Amino acid sequence: MARHLLRAGHALKVFTRTASKADPLCECGATWAQSPAEAADGTDVTFSIVGMPEDVEQVHLGEDGTLSAEARPAMIVDMTTSRPSLARRIASVAEEHGVRSLDAPVSGGDVGARGGTLSIMVGGDQEAFTIAEPLFDVLGGTVVWHGEAGAGQHCKMVNQILVAASMVGAVEALRYADAAGLDGHRVLESVSAGAAGSWTISNLAPRILRGDFAPGFFVNHFVKDLRIAIEEASVMGLQLPGLELASVAYERLAELGYGDRGTHALALLSE
Repeated sequence: MARHLLRAGHALKVFTRTASKADPLCECGATWAQSPAEAADGTDVTFSIVGMPEDVEQVHLGEDGTLSAEARPAMIVDMTTSRPSLARRIASVAEEHGVRSLDAPVSGGDVGARGGTLSIMVGGDQEAFTIAEPLFDVLGGTVVWHGEAGAGQHCKMVNQILVAASMVGAVEALRYADAAGLDGHRVLESVSAGAAGSWTISNLAPRILRGDFAPGFFVNHFVKDLRIAIEEASVMGLQLPGLELASVAYERLAELGYGDRGTHALALLSE
């Protein structure tokens, strides 16, 4: 994602917790920063995408966070999948400092990130969204503003509920096909062209058949997302048994030591 911004001609400062991961970007013209605050210092827009809500809080509200920069950024955009309540809190603190804030979680996995085709779900001030939209267009193929701070995170919860359901369906369908003696690749060719076609079927089901469980999105992070979705559903008075069932399955998968595999590793649980 950072590389896309560089290729579009934007000057870029970068910070990662593992410095060596930024080496390829620095070789392409990015400048290394020692902290989120240093990365954000004097920038027009600061993007973050990390793992957990506590990471988001540290990156923006911590001692060396973006909002403690000497010259605060004009805007912060967090693309992590996190809690809507945290997005609202960050937006409130940012506003106190005269900084615009957007929550903009993404969907599309490693394929979408590399291809610049991510779906970006945005919450926050609409004027801030209009300013940031040209940058979002560099990173994604579908960019939609959903409302006030936290709305982007709520949309991402909808996305994750759908992903969970589709992954459970894909795993069970492939188990059925195998038990029936069918060729899995031929099955996917048939069903992907019909009503059952989906991103999961087209992009992740073939990886399951190949036994390739490298992460496009980590199981551990998905467990976190499903917990957030269940918490938010509870706040709204909703009971979503399908979501709860998927959450139990992914929790078990993580307990078995597959937390650093991709979400499609759910197939390993059934084995």
